[in-house]
Amino acid sequence: MRAERLPRSPLPAAPLAAKKPLETVVHGRVLRDDYAWMKAANWKDVLKRPEALPADIRVQLEAENAFADAVLQDTAALRGRLVAEMRGRIKEDDASVPERDGSFAYYKRYREGGQHPLVCRIPADATTDGVVEDVLLDGDEESRNHPFFDLHDADQSPDHRLLAWAADTKGSELFTIKVRDLASGRDLDEEVHATTGEAVWVGDSSAFYYVGVDESHRPVRVMRHRLGTSQDADELIYEEAEPGWFVAIGLTQSDRFVTVSINNHETSEVWLLDRDDPQAAPFLVARREALVLYEVEHHGEDLIILTNAGGAEDFKIVTTPVSRPQSENWRDLIPHRPGVMIRFHMALGRHLVRLEMEDAKPRIVSREIWTGEEHVVAFAEEAYSLGISPGFAFDTDTIRFTYSSMTTPAEVYDYDLRTRERRLRKRQQVPSGHDPADYVTRRLFATAPDGEKVPVSILHRRDAALDGSAPLLLYGYGAYGFATPAEFRTNPLSLVDRGFVYAIAHIRGGTEKGWRWYLQGKRENKPNTFTDFIAAAEALVEAHYTSRGRIAAFGGSAGGMLMGAVANMAPHLFAGIVADVPFVDVLNTMLDEDLPLTPPEWPEWGNPGQDERAFATILSYSPYDNVRPQRYPAVLALGGLTDPRVTYWEPAKWVARLRATMSGGGPVLLRINMEAGHAGASGRFERLEEVALIYAFTIKAVEGFEEVSV
Repeated sequence: MRAERLPRSPLPAAPLAAKKPLETVVHGRVLRDDYAWMKAANWKDVLKRPEALPADIRVQLEAENAFADAVLQDTAALRGRLVAEMRGRIKEDDASVPERDGSFAYYKRYREGGQHPLVCRIPADATTDGVVEDVLLDGDEESRNHPFFDLHDADQSPDHRLLAWAADTKGSELFTIKVRDLASGRDLDEEVHATTGEAVWVGDSSAFYYVGVDESHRPVRVMRHRLGTSQDADELIYEEAEPGWFVAIGLTQSDRFVTVSINNHETSEVWLLDRDDPQAAPFLVARREALVLYEVEHHGEDLIILTNAGGAEDFKIVTTPVSRPQSENWRDLIPHRPGVMIRFHMALGRHLVRLEMEDAKPRIVSREIWTGEEHVVAFAEEAYSLGISPGFAFDTDTIRFTYSSMTTPAEVYDYDLRTRERRLRKRQQVPSGHDPADYVTRRLFATAPDGEKVPVSILHRRDAALDGSAPLLLYGYGAYGFATPAEFRTNPLSLVDRGFVYAIAHIRGGTEKGWRWYLQGKRENKPNTFTDFIAAAEALVEAHYTSRGRIAAFGGSAGGMLMGAVANMAPHLFAGIVADVPFVDVLNTMLDEDLPLTPPEWPEWGNPGQDERAFATILSYSPYDNVRPQRYPAVLALGGLTDPRVTYWEPAKWVARLRATMSGGGPVLLRINMEAGHAGASGRFERLEEVALIYAFTIKAVEGFEEVSV
């Protein structure tokens, strides 16, 4: 399959948004926002009831959707082919590898044609395919009559009689927890509303903990819900008074403690609850200390803690007695090694397992707890992804990990930490066929303006002509310390098989090269993220993977901010920009303390209302505030009406300002999903329609749209 030409059709007239100037003064600077009216005054209500959107805003968004549909109408046949191809690579009746928990093994699977997973279990010792499974929850059935449905979590009780499960039916990430009696298959009468979706059971299965959100959509309190009581009677376990902190719950691998984690993007605090005590009160591990992060595991009489305390920039592992958990009692177990980032740790009965990353390559390290002997699990490809599945067991010598690369489908292994033997449990199937030998994955290092080397992962067909003529899709994120994995994904193959090169820029703001890589891409250093991405694009041109004007750039959420910034800074490089739920109105959002994520985001971006330097930095790069009268590439912005993370008005305002300001280029398109939030369409096949739209736009962008008159 090679490149295909699309028809070139004259473009219809774009909708022009009304200008209703709103002026504010911050640090003596007058800010004018012509499109602030697109933010509904009742936006909190809209998250819960999309039909509450004011009529004038709805008219504008629907006009944008109609315009995008008209411009991309001639790609309808292509989108149909793309959906068919991508769906053909999905094993429709796929299932996860069962995970043993006591006398049962739990897993999720999909039925042929199903959009949502089924939660199932079988007897743990079952060895034949003929065993009768027990379907605990049918996601397809539960999604009936809901245009949007997200099955967030499903957690079996310790006695295996009950299932706490959570779903969101609006896309606003307000989850309702229900409890299912597994003997009858029916839900109990009680429901717990306005939660983050996680439920952690107490040891005797009489109650569970959950995280409740406040009126501003922030996770602020841990509650204990006792079965058979109403939500109004739930007990408050912990409540966070500071608005800039997230609250989350979890469970140590030993099952001994429920963890209550309070954190922002650079500081954390953990409280523990004895899981076996249904009346437990939390006790503090170590009080929060500015810029100190830590995560807690448990083993016997000790806590095993992953932390950056004491200047351990790339993290170390320490131990401390459960009876004396305070930081002054911490003792190094795995010392800090600059440049080797410890990303995850897990304590088992006889082993301490950690996941490390060095120079954007991951590895698993196992340490025998009693002897200190260590060994490494790694792979030889230039770029690959490696992840650990914690599972439910503690007294075990076996871990489960998943390996893939950009050419190699995911492989799930059970690994014996004692014998060092791997047992392949599952290899990702591509029903329509996939031969890794037909593709090549490479790792290139781009030189940033300050001399830093930026890793770039590359995928192309082995028979691709690397003479600069190929179109290229370049993906980037670069925020919150998230390391973008060089993993196998079937969808990009639809572009690669059409002659595209697919590349991932591992830019600063992530942790691919350690915590320093993250620090150099946040707050006052945020512009490094953008110049790294531009350097990656230039390096791909210099290496003849593509040429200027043949590159499409793609990023979502904070990566959508990246898209807006590079469109302003280097529009000549790109044929197209795809910004999915893009965080582009950075300054206005960070000045609005009422928005769900603004106070928790200040450690990442800075607080421009209180800090004049942060104000100046954000103003210098905020995509919405830096749109200028220049020629722009074609732009496709995507959003969700009920998105609480990146609100719908951010892409809507950005698109309006682009159209009103640009001197040529385009077109600039906006597509708002009126029935979804941050993650887009919820069904696995419905999501393919959105991906096909993105890919069809990408193909058309590198071929060239008709010029837009402005």
